[in-house]
Amino acid sequence: MLQLDAVQTLALAGIALFLGYGLCRWIPVLGKYNLPPPVIGGLVFAIAAWIAHARDTTLFALDTSLQTPLMIAFFTTIGMNASLRLLRISGTQVLVFLGLASGFAILQNLLGMALAVGFDLHPLFGVLAGSTTLTGGPATGLAFAPLFEEAGVAGAESIAVAAAMAGIVLGGIVGGPAITVLIRRFRLAPSQSGTHAAPDFEAAGPALSEAVREFNALKSIVVILIAMWLGAWVSGWISATGITLPAYVGAMLVGAFIRNLDDRTGWIGMSVPTTDLIGNVCLALFLSVALMNLRLWELAGLALPLILNLVLQVGAVVAFCIVVYRLMGRDYDAAVMGGGFIGFMLGTTANAMAVMRTLVERYGAAPRAFLVAPLVGAFFIDFTNALIITGFINFWS
Repeated sequence: MLQLDAVQTLALAGIALFLGYGLCRWIPVLGKYNLPPPVIGGLVFAIAAWIAHARDTTLFALDTSLQTPLMIAFFTTIGMNASLRLLRISGTQVLVFLGLASGFAILQNLLGMALAVGFDLHPLFGVLAGSTTLTGGPATGLAFAPLFEEAGVAGAESIAVAAAMAGIVLGGIVGGPAITVLIRRFRLAPSQSGTHAAPDFEAAGPALSEAVREFNALKSIVVILIAMWLGAWVSGWISATGITLPAYVGAMLVGAFIRNLDDRTGWIGMSVPTTDLIGNVCLALFLSVALMNLRLWELAGLALPLILNLVLQVGAVVAFCIVVYRLMGRDYDAAVMGGGFIGFMLGTTANAMAVMRTLVERYGAAPRAFLVAPLVGAFFIDFTNALIITGFINFWS
């Protein structure tokens, strides 16, 4: 057995990460459905561990002590993306779309819980296989997994990954065809009145020098670390009230506060692309470590409930697109938003963007859809979904 310390585990996660990138490049179907490379690479190691476990062998023992800090750092950067100034760009449309997404996340959980009860499983199994992993994706599923384990859902990490991966694949497959039917049914076409796009808050300027880029990166790292530090206190204060929360929520709230304070004052001068880059690196390594450490054998006996849950969830989100279409304007842009809705309510924002790009390449531009859907799917739904999941856990624990 290979016994690894924290640094060695992170190094192995890096190998798994680039293995995932290689597989996504060599196997086109993996890239076509936007499967995350760190998940693919980590799953290879997890499957190898599963095969070894079936033969009463342990391949490696990992030190995952860096997994939680990487996860918190990523969600801190999500908080730093939650700018109220962005929310005001398209005002009512963004708020309505966020309301629809949040409402459907609740429906996902209720549907999953009803199925779980039917199979005599813990009701929170349905929440884990609902908005936690479908709307939230693998990162949110893994972040909340310890809380579900404490509440009585055995094998929560493995369930989260299985549901999230299946959701990503199905979201990529179903989104385009479902909205194509909608577009043809209502004979929709792009507006000819002109286009508009989201303003660029970091307008192009002179190329930054090496020293400036280094300073921006260092500043972003320090701000993220401070937000994580303060966020631990915030989470502690909230937990003291008896409310169960994942470890990242306090840091995400502090990150959002810092971002909006900086938007108003400019005191910090945060670089959003730099912060995004740091967050993406932390996410990739976090997912790789978490996936390598999965115990896939814990999924035995849960295949049927998971499959049936996914079938029902796909049917529900496709049907709900009619509501999205009607409330978002009953036009071509509203239909394309429906495609994005399917993408991120079953997987990730990358899925949503891929579905919408496929539609506009065929039927024409939908600028309003590309403004509203990414704002909600990439930033704001993470906040409301965290509150929804926390509410269900606290109520049924």
